[in-house]
Amino acid sequence: MTTIEKKSLRVGRYVDANHVNTLIRTYKQERWQQNSERIGQDDSLSLFYSIEELEEFLQKAKEAGANGVSVHFGVYPENFNEREGYAGKQTTVFVATDRQETATGIAHKNVYHETNKGKQLLAYNMGQWPPGSGTDTDWNGLGVTIVDKGDKGMIVI
Repeated sequence: MTTIEKKSLRVGRYVDANHVNTLIRTYKQERWQQNSERIGQDDSLSLFYSIEELEEFLQKAKEAGANGVSVHFGVYPENFNEREGYAGKQTTVFVATDRQETATGIAHKNVYHETNKGKQLLAYNMGQWPPGSGTDTDWNGLGVTIVDKGDKGMIVI
């Protein structure tokens, strides 16, 4: 009997609170403020997904042959009406992928699965918003930033 050793695919790493704070503060200063001004309202800062739903998505992805997930940044169109308050806000979408090493490099292929509508891209979106909108959050100071809005004053986010 031949045993095939499966190589673990690791591309990320665990990071500390300082790293997270730096990323969030930089985002708020270099992207969030301008996005919010452009759309005329506070843009989303984060999304919430339960562990249970993420585990379910990952299980479906594995069953469909995925070995990874691509996280894509996106924006809900202005006419988006499936959920109130989402129109124009940024979001992330998780797409099940099959990462393969080829002779020409690394390829990420989207994974599809059978549904009652036929073969569909295996993807997940529509997290709960607005965590991180500047209200009702308890992150113990995680990512707190003071933003100078010029003539419009200052805000703490």
